[in-house]
Amino acid sequence: MSYKNFPMVSRVVFGRGSFNQLEEILSPKRLNTKAPFIYFVDDVFKGNAWLTSRIPLSYDDKLIYVSAAEEPKTSQIDDLVEDIILNYKELPSGIIGIGGGTVLDIAKAVSIMLTNDGESKNYQGWDIVKNPAIFHVGIPTISGTGAEVSRTTILTGPERKLGINSDYTPFDQVILDPELTKDVPRDQWFYTGMDCFVHCVESLNGTFLNAFSKTYGEKAFTLCKEIFLEDNLNTEEAQDKLMMASWHGGMSIAYSQVGVAHALSYGLGYLLGVKHGIGNCIVFDHLDEYYPEGVALFKKMKEKHDISLPQGICKDLSDKEFDIMINVALSLEPLWENAIGKQWKKTITKEKLKALYQKM
Repeated sequence: MSYKNFPMVSRVVFGRGSFNQLEEILSPKRLNTKAPFIYFVDDVFKGNAWLTSRIPLSYDDKLIYVSAAEEPKTSQIDDLVEDIILNYKELPSGIIGIGGGTVLDIAKAVSIMLTNDGESKNYQGWDIVKNPAIFHVGIPTISGTGAEVSRTTILTGPERKLGINSDYTPFDQVILDPELTKDVPRDQWFYTGMDCFVHCVESLNGTFLNAFSKTYGEKAFTLCKEIFLEDNLNTEEAQDKLMMASWHGGMSIAYSQVGVAHALSYGLGYLLGVKHGIGNCIVFDHLDEYYPEGVALFKKMKEKHDISLPQGICKDLSDKEFDIMINVALSLEPLWENAIGKQWKKTITKEKLKALYQKM
């Protein structure tokens, strides 16, 4: 039997205030004065000198604000890559993403496409990328997505929502500074934290489970329960622990896979533009059949934090629109195999998925 030789983040620094070390981390990586560092920063930080004043811009470095209102599209990645190529004579020294999962995914995708020919839609899938990416750094400002540690970058293309899953996708450097999460809105904190929780549940209940992924998944699962169900943590402790839960949850699925909730939420995201975190919550709320214990805990967390999820988002969809969502979900075969097993096609039918979507 042959085992996958997965890559991991090469370097990581953790600690409150560790964002201040960004300049000393990047300086040795500068190729020359004409090879810039490009910073993609969530536009929620525009005008926020507390963060932006600490970004070490010099020479031809560029800061680009990007909106996280919508999840990244392949066309957006292609435009960003073209802009960099047209405006600089040399490839960048590095790409740095500062933000949530959307911004981190943009940074990973751009770093890949700067060294690989063609359009990013052609790299949606597993292990298609041939050339190593530009040096790239991830700095999460919200915890839960696992994007800081994953080997994928989720993109919505013209035909599907699917990641660029490759050995060249993971960041070369990650800075985990829990202080950067201090201003996250409460509902977004919950939705993104639940993304981490769902990662754990899907990994721990999947057919791909192994001792490696189980160890990380169990730790993240325990941290999520402590953060979202108990009352013994102060604000800083909760921020620290959720950042580590996100890391461990991401590591858990790196050597296994996600499952039913993610497959169905990709359909919602593709057709309706539902953001990933809240999309997982909307879907997971109806998956008692697949994850009874996890869903029961989720409902307790939702009640404890007084979270109301959108209802009836699929009630006015046409049969054609349902088919689009269903086909996107069914195309994610590794997710279904992990969730159900190799014979998943015998039980996961279009009718079954339509019935689930109609509950949402």
